[in-house]
Amino acid sequence: MSMEKKVVLITGCSSGIGLSLAVRLASDTSKTFKVYATMRNLAKKERLLESVKGLHRDTLEILQMDVTDRQSILNARDKVVEKRVDILVCNAGVGMMGPLEVQSLDSMRHILEVNLFGTIQTIQVFLSEMKAQGHGRILVTGSTGGLHGLPFNEVYCASKFAIEGACESLAVLLQHFNIQVSLIECGPVNSDFLINLQKAELGDASLQQVDDQTLSLYEKYLQHCSMVFQNAAQDTEDIVKVFLDAIHSANPAFRYFTNSVMPPLTKLKVTESDGVKYIKAMSKIIFADEDQ
Repeated sequence: MSMEKKVVLITGCSSGIGLSLAVRLASDTSKTFKVYATMRNLAKKERLLESVKGLHRDTLEILQMDVTDRQSILNARDKVVEKRVDILVCNAGVGMMGPLEVQSLDSMRHILEVNLFGTIQTIQVFLSEMKAQGHGRILVTGSTGGLHGLPFNEVYCASKFAIEGACESLAVLLQHFNIQVSLIECGPVNSDFLINLQKAELGDASLQQVDDQTLSLYEKYLQHCSMVFQNAAQDTEDIVKVFLDAIHSANPAFRYFTNSVMPPLTKLKVTESDGVKYIKAMSKIIFADEDQ
């Protein structure tokens, strides 16, 4: 029976989207899925275990996996009893927010190590076997920050823009192996992402070197973020529904928007290709009275 299940491996399952998706798939009443929920720090597995309440011993395994450590990924792969993965969900990610002048090279490297190289390295480890089995799904948690730039998120956006290019390139190739790649483009989500964010706080010593106008604009940006998260953030359950659409679809799309439509700003960027209208529109939304 276990061989008939679809084997799903998900990264970043200690909280947020990864945790919710693992719980949903493992709880599927038809027991369609065998879920390997991975996380860097197994000390954080209690939340996941509480969410499944011990009911899914045959549909859920929790594994340690650090996407920045190739050996850790290989070790997780070797613990997959079925010796195959049908659906790979690359969800692990971190954010960084603040004036570019205060970002250290180490902190910038960490964002790229997790969001870009971590995702690519995870795909690398499972790709040969997926090609050999002649089918597979790769789902990657994307971001509207990978589709258009956000002030004070330069390095985060750079990592997510890079993921868009990597996934698009892979999608063109992997269709020849019956492997579908899908990006699930998320906007603001109510999750631990904000808590785990590397964020320069107003009053931090590091911001003393930053000029007053930048600090004023950063304060406005933080106010804007707070308002957006209060009024427009989606719950992880809403995001999971979009992942499920992609997983259950016979012909999945390459790009899914979690709020069902392409955000107007993304559309503006696509339709007005010189980029000026997008930059002005984004600036107006965030820094309204500065642009008068």
